[in-house]
Amino acid sequence: MDLGISGRRAIVCASSRGLGYACAESLAREGVNVIINGRDAQQLEAAAKTLADTGAIVEYVVGDI
Repeated sequence: MDLGISGRRAIVCASSRGLGYACAESLAREGVNVIINGRDAQQLEAAAKTLADTGAIVEYVVGDI
């Protein structure tokens, strides 16, 4: 599915796992560059590496929002 959002950026909070991760993954597969956030640095780093396999640019920020 092409939503026409390729190349845009998105911030997804609480996205190291679960529903937040699924949202970030869907956006990354659409070509969106994502910034993910969560409290656990190790989980975020692992999630970012997996999401980067989609070809999207992925950054992560550790913090409690």
